Amino acid sequence: MISNKQLRMAKCGYIILSSLLCALGITLIAVPNFSISLLCWIGGILLILFGCVKIIGYVSKDLYRLAFQFDLAFGILLISLGIILLVRTDAMIHIICSLLGICILADALLKIQISIDSKKFGIRQWWMIFSAAIITSVIGFFLLLRPYESARMVMILLGISILAEGILNLITVLTVVKIFHRKFPLEVDSET
Repeated sequence: MISNKQLRMAKCGYIILSSLLCALGITLIAVPNFSISLLCWIGGILLILFGCVKIIGYVSKDLYRLAFQFDLAFGILLISLGIILLVRTDAMIHIICSLLGICILADALLKIQISIDSKKFGIRQWWMIFSAAIITSVIGFFLLLRPYESARMVMILLGISILAEGILNLITVLTVVKIFHRKFPLEVDSET
């Protein structure tokens, strides 16, 4: 029963944090002159929270054991990066795009493997995860290359990357993580 509670917590956490990533991505697209230091703080907090949720997901017992299979190591990495973003904000301002680009690209590549494993398990929506992971990995790769010199364009590209990552996480957690409720048989009354 504890692992079912952990699984529910991880799934809800994924949904909430992925929605926050989508909102942050949309904000960066709409307001490309967003404060970099504020972005480091928000990013650091989100990375720490997402790392915790990933670790909780890893230790939970989801039915397919697909969505959270790489989340122990990746969760620890995200917590570490989040702490570094918060503690060394001044130094991270210059490399935040590269840092987030690597995280987004790595997560998207791991989600490609999850989608292939999902297909083997017979999950019909595997192609949704695969498609979103391919798109997200391409966007994450472009974020690393930063083909634009303009700070405004880099911020928009960062917003698109974060939005794509949020959507990818939502698709993955909604299609692969299943929580089943135990149904106990009704007790038969001996007097009737």
